[in-house]
Amino acid sequence: MKQRRATAKRKAGKNESALLAELRGIGKSYDGGVTALRDISFSVRRGEFLSLLGASGCGKTTLLRILAGLLPSDTGTIRWQDGARPGETGFVFQEPALMPWASVAANIRLPLRLLGIDDRAAALRTREALAQAGLEKFGDAFPHELSGGMKMRASLARALIVKPKLLLMDEPFAALDEIARFKFNDELLSLWREANCTVLFVTHSVFEAAYLSTRTLVLSPRPGTIAEEVRFLPAAGGVNTQFRTSAAYASRVRKLSEALERAQ
Repeated sequence: MKQRRATAKRKAGKNESALLAELRGIGKSYDGGVTALRDISFSVRRGEFLSLLGASGCGKTTLLRILAGLLPSDTGTIRWQDGARPGETGFVFQEPALMPWASVAANIRLPLRLLGIDDRAAALRTREALAQAGLEKFGDAFPHELSGGMKMRASLARALIVKPKLLLMDEPFAALDEIARFKFNDELLSLWREANCTVLFVTHSVFEAAYLSTRTLVLSPRPGTIAEEVRFLPAAGGVNTQFRTSAAYASRVRKLSEALERAQ
């Protein structure tokens, strides 16, 4: 009996340590009476790739901004592990949002300046981030000199330079063509594995969610609520280049499509 209690206690401790955040009863309304979110409750676990999937206007971006601390919720609570929101959180917006008057290197380095990182360490991490993003030769270039894909690389590098515990991504590849999106999906999975961080990814594409996610939360139309949760084995994309044409991928897409249809 004592052994069973000890085992249960160890399991509970392990599960607790795996949690990054717990959201309970999150709700948000805007001026004019529009309710964006209602009674959102879920947990975020360390190391997972969690997607929020739903139609446009269902509150996905609102939820992401609440998690980032950019927007207050009207109801509910967020409990971060150890009692506080992680100080190292990266955010990739729908648009790259680069400062047009600053070089690519300066844009990427900005979060380190805000954190007060000393110049020598910041310069080294900026060089590493440029190399990781494939932008070694463009550190002195300005945003208007970059293609759309290169701007997104710079935005992603800026988010990753703080070595975030949590990377929040708001439909970052929506404006890219299909070929570029496929490539960025593969690169993102590689970066996720390398950085060993948690990713919370907003998308309205069942194909993207099926390819990237270890877990997907399907949101209902406004006001957004969690209609369904779909879990997958660790993301297979980027490991096997034939995955997008495989029966396993087709099965993922079908499950998410059916869940999205039930949520309407």
